[in-house]
Amino acid sequence: MMRTKKQSRAVLNHYSTWKYLVLIVTCVMLALSAMPSWFGEKPAIEIKLSQTNDHLNSPFKLSSLLEGQGVDSKSIKLENNVAQLVFDNEVDQTKARNVLGEWVGKDDTMSYSYTSVAPQWLQSMGFTPIKLGLDLRGGVQFLLNVDVDQAVSEQRDAVIDEIKTELRKERVFGATVRADQHTGILVTSNEKESEIAVRKFINSNYPEWQAKGEGDALSISMRAQSYTEFETLTMQQNLKIMRQRIEELGITEALVQRQGSTGIRIELPGVQDPSLAKRVIGATASLAFHEVSTSSNPISTLKIKDDQAKLVTLVKKPVLTGEHIVNARVGFDQMHRPEVDISLDHAGGKKMSDFSATHIGKTMATVYREYGVNARGETERNEKVISVATIQSQLGSQFRITGSGDLEEAQQLALLLRAGSLTAPVTIVEERTIGASLGAENIQNGFAALALGLGLTLTFMALWYRRLGWVANVALILNMSCLLGLIALVPGAVLTLPGIAGLVLTVGMAVDTNVLIFERIRDKLAEGRSFAQAIDQGFNSAVATILDANITTMITAVILYAIGNGPIQGFALTLGLGLLTSMFTGIFASRAIINLIWGRDTRREVRV
Repeated sequence: MMRTKKQSRAVLNHYSTWKYLVLIVTCVMLALSAMPSWFGEKPAIEIKLSQTNDHLNSPFKLSSLLEGQGVDSKSIKLENNVAQLVFDNEVDQTKARNVLGEWVGKDDTMSYSYTSVAPQWLQSMGFTPIKLGLDLRGGVQFLLNVDVDQAVSEQRDAVIDEIKTELRKERVFGATVRADQHTGILVTSNEKESEIAVRKFINSNYPEWQAKGEGDALSISMRAQSYTEFETLTMQQNLKIMRQRIEELGITEALVQRQGSTGIRIELPGVQDPSLAKRVIGATASLAFHEVSTSSNPISTLKIKDDQAKLVTLVKKPVLTGEHIVNARVGFDQMHRPEVDISLDHAGGKKMSDFSATHIGKTMATVYREYGVNARGETERNEKVISVATIQSQLGSQFRITGSGDLEEAQQLALLLRAGSLTAPVTIVEERTIGASLGAENIQNGFAALALGLGLTLTFMALWYRRLGWVANVALILNMSCLLGLIALVPGAVLTLPGIAGLVLTVGMAVDTNVLIFERIRDKLAEGRSFAQAIDQGFNSAVATILDANITTMITAVILYAIGNGPIQGFALTLGLGLLTSMFTGIFASRAIINLIWGRDTRREVRV
């Protein structure tokens, strides 16, 4: 099908219009996304009030309560039983949290975070400020080590008990079953029958363990592949529980991620008092319910001290463990002593119901278990009986336990039970606190370096390339706007101090794109092309070189983001997004501006 020149020009203009429209819409949307970051955020506290709460149900009451304690609030809003208090700094936020903590009821929830102070019309469009990292906002960072071997050892102890029970059931005697120095099991016997029975039991019930003969002994250990899978599953479960615990603390902008094979890194931006977070994050508390035993058989029972240092003999196998607890709240008994109200899931409720129905009149003990580090730096388990009670009637999925200590200890136990028990003990190997003032100083210095680099670059481009230099400067400012808007839009993106370094580097990369294009335009003009032809051919010939250079850098950014963590990921993210916006503004925005101004210039000698 043949087209006339007029028709071809009309089609070209039609497509050009769409290109300009897409370019304008994209730039405007990214600029709007970047605007909330200009206004910034303020520390805030949110309280979800219960229906029966009447002492914090108005902004006036909240304001009077804080002013009476010398705490100033920037604004207080109350909507749908949710009170939001905004403060000028983290110091006032921390003071207000301490004051309000004494008035918030047990059915209320309080959390502290940061809220945007951008105009409401921007917030209504869904735009939010860029999230700042720990080095810019201040806060606390913990590095934890997960003792996976300890979790394997506990599973090994359970396997040892099962092997002993199986040997007694099969009436096989003369075998010794014990733990070896690491996480394995050693079975010694002079009879072949014992080895056959143990091998058969392990292969049928514990396929992830393997048995190997060593002379007159049988060595049982977890398979290498099974250990790797167990380690991965343990880390995933611990990460999930850590996130739940931090949510229970009311910290909404925390970062919890795996670091290395057995490490967990936790960042709590804005937290200036790490004591409570440290107690909850590092705790490994769990509960187990055991029947009190009258047997003297040491194999089937265990003895644990209670708060009075008396030994309580318990059936070794627990009736119920803490994994079935779905909720725990602090309450008070008739003597106004703190107690913990516990709710179980369906499976746990059925176990407790079945057990208590057949053991009415008998006693059951609640065992509190936690891990600690001894003087030799080894992880050890500590257990104590916190309550012994007689079963008066059939229990269900809800019941109460006492003996958890004072009110603060009961509240901490309830929090840990709600958030879940860790599947492996953890130890805090590093703690680092960054003050809010240091974070503000990092922001000031970082953006001062960015402003200096941007100013010098704009000046150089304007003087060296004259009119085209001004186009490059417009594209560069547009690039910064688009980059900040894109960082704010990407889920999970966090701006760190190395991320600001990535912004400074982006300035150089964005200018480099324009330099390549402008030098190609100069080359085409030197060949005798008209200005319009030089522009067209200069852009077309420079695109391939620009793509090659940026793709290789993008590969580096992707690798850094994949294998790095924390600040390194922040730098890689900013670098990668900067590459995208640099190519977008350098190739498309610059050409759109130049085409509008000089697209029909037929002169062959133009000073660029």
